[in-house]
Amino acid sequence: MQLTELLAVLDAKLEPARFKDYAPNGLQVEGRSEVRKIVTGVTASQALIDAAIAAQADAIVVHHGYFWKNEAAPIVGIKRQRIASLLQHGISLLAYHLPLDAHPELGNNAQLALQLGIANPQPTAAEPLLWQGDWGQGTAADFAAQLATRLGRTPLLLGNGQRRARHIAWCTGGAQSYFEQAIAMGVDVFITGEVSEQNLHLAEETGVVFLAAGHHATERYGVKALGEWLTAEYALNVQFIDLYNPV
Repeated sequence: MQLTELLAVLDAKLEPARFKDYAPNGLQVEGRSEVRKIVTGVTASQALIDAAIAAQADAIVVHHGYFWKNEAAPIVGIKRQRIASLLQHGISLLAYHLPLDAHPELGNNAQLALQLGIANPQPTAAEPLLWQGDWGQGTAADFAAQLATRLGRTPLLLGNGQRRARHIAWCTGGAQSYFEQAIAMGVDVFITGEVSEQNLHLAEETGVVFLAAGHHATERYGVKALGEWLTAEYALNVQFIDLYNPV
């Protein structure tokens, strides 16, 4: 497949034009024109680039790419090294941030619900990136234990772990600021990747359990599903590389 075709396919599927994002979605670094091997991963770190070089990839598709809003513009230091590695090996970098969070089938939120066995998953009307669904198989501590098994990472539980976990809200990544909105929805448990100091007090004072399950851990599944979709629909050679990240 040509790079231009791959970009058109991904843009049509993820519809990045619908989002006002913190970084450019789509092609961020242009490599060779023909794409025979694709590596997918969460973040375009040097380690992922090195793994893609070793895998002889022509393109990397990630959730976290480059050129974030308000970051320094000069291409120096770590940014220079990463981009130089891509250019020297003719590897294209494509990144989809909010479009990959929000997609109703392949998105991080939708895929996390599948991993955790949450029933009736759907985005909330007020905030499409904040999802809700039902579990009802035990306590918040039971849910946290299942989460640890499925994601391979023990979450930080704030609040009363013996609360029944019937109604769940979640937003993958760094969405701890949505906790108050989730509380107002009347949920029993809120899941995201990261945690802030004030989340403890809100959990204790409202009775709603807060689970911090890891930014990387909660956002592995969208880009993996996207790669699997590319293989199924277009017979592309796609390899998901999951590099360890405890955050």
